[in-house]
Amino acid sequence: MRIGELAVTVGVTTRTVRHYHHLGLLPEPERRPNGYRDYTLRHAVVLARIRRLTELGLGLTEVRDVLADDAGRDLAEVLEELDADLARQEAAIRERRDRLRALLDREGDLPAEGPVSPELAALLTGMAHGPESPMAARDREVLALIDTVASPESRQRLMAALGSAFETPAAVARAHEVYALLDALADVDLDDADADDPRVDEAARALADCLPDSLLPETDLAPGLDDSFLRALYADVAPAQAEAIRRAMRMFTERGR
Repeated sequence: MRIGELAVTVGVTTRTVRHYHHLGLLPEPERRPNGYRDYTLRHAVVLARIRRLTELGLGLTEVRDVLADDAGRDLAEVLEELDADLARQEAAIRERRDRLRALLDREGDLPAEGPVSPELAALLTGMAHGPESPMAARDREVLALIDTVASPESRQRLMAALGSAFETPAAVARAHEVYALLDALADVDLDDADADDPRVDEAARALADCLPDSLLPETDLAPGLDDSFLRALYADVAPAQAEAIRRAMRMFTERGR
């Protein structure tokens, strides 16, 4: 058989046959005097087996193990591993579909920062009830980042702790008052002369007071968010805003001692 005839017989392309030759999966046939490859029935049998194995989901490295005489792994072992891997993929797909369904069920009430976890989506919904605020928008972005990198357990604890800051209309109003105080610091030039600007301290105290006590134990919710993250956070806001947040964090930490 010529390469085209072999490919048609097994139901693959000639490019696939050449690729398997290149990888060493399919032995090179002898060549006729005219230079053409002369494929035998054995080549068709091997090629068909490669096709069946790949259709089951085996990678080409695993196919090589099955085909090699000295691989030390029989087909049953490889297929058991494949079955376990497919089960993990199936569970992961089911979880993703559940998350998508939870988002779709919100009927247009999707946060702009989405897709996010259901816990954060509920929190962002509470945060949205108030005047638009640049600092609130930045907070939502940071929460979406934490939502991505934190473990599911840590994320649930954090969202539950923060949820109390927006659980009543009065709490929502207080939170947005804090955002307004922080927004007002955006244009404040904080140099040595302005270090004691009362607006900075006012915003810091309001922020510290707004943070719920239930957040105090949660000191390591996302391993990736270390001092470098805090430096990046402070660099992303105006100097006076960064100073207010630093003071608020100190006040909040001291409150838990």
